[in-house]
Amino acid sequence: MIDPPVEQVGYKIKFESVEIDGGKTLEIRSLLDRMQFSDDEGVALELGISSAQWPLFGLVWPSEQKLANLMQKWILPSGPILEIGCGLALASMVIHRRLGDITASDCHPLTEAFLKQNLILNKLPVMKYSTGHWFRENPGLGKFSLIIGSDVLYDRMYPIQLAKFIQLHALPSAQVLIIDPNRGNSSEFCKIMKNNGFGLTKTMLLGPLFDYSPYRGRLLNFLRQA
Repeated sequence: MIDPPVEQVGYKIKFESVEIDGGKTLEIRSLLDRMQFSDDEGVALELGISSAQWPLFGLVWPSEQKLANLMQKWILPSGPILEIGCGLALASMVIHRRLGDITASDCHPLTEAFLKQNLILNKLPVMKYSTGHWFRENPGLGKFSLIIGSDVLYDRMYPIQLAKFIQLHALPSAQVLIIDPNRGNSSEFCKIMKNNGFGLTKTMLLGPLFDYSPYRGRLLNFLRQA
C-alpha cells in the first residue's frame, strides 16, 4: 500500500509497506521517485553525490528487498554486523528487529534522518548508524564479522574502492554477503576480494519480489578464515 505523496523541503516523499519473508512487514518512508533532488547548500555534491545519484538512497530497490528477506532467516553472528550503502536500510532494520548487533552505513547526508523516521514508524528502538564513505577515511567505524550490501557495484569505480573499504573494516575472520543484480562490475570486485583472502560462493536468486515482479540476481558469499 502506498500513501499519497507528502511535500518536504525541496523533495516529495511517500509511505509504503514492504513485505518481508516470514509474514513480516516494514513501513517505509521513502522518496516519491527518482526525480527528487534537494542540495541547495551543496552538501551532497561535496561528498561526490551528483544530482542523478542523489535520490538513489531514498528508494526501495529490488536487491535491497532480497537482502532484507535473506536477513530475516540468516543465522546472525554474535559479532558486529555492518550494512554498506544501506540506503533505506531495510536489511539493517530486519537484523535490528531480530536483536542483531547491526550498524547501518551510507554516505548520503539524509540517510540517517530517514532511518530515524523509519525506526519510529516500525516502533523499533534507536539503531547504530555511522557514515561509511568508500572513497575517504572513516575513523571510528570499527571492524565487523559480517558485512552485507545490496546492488553496490553499479558504478565502474566501486569495485576497487569498495573492496578497499571492506579490507579496512572486516575482521581477519569475516563473511561478506552482497546481493548483486548481475552487474558487470562484479567480476572485478570478486577478483580483488579473492586477492584479499576471501573465498567465494555464488547462488542464483530467481524468485519474484513480494509484489510478484520478476527478479534476477545472485548472492555473492565471501568468506575469509584467519
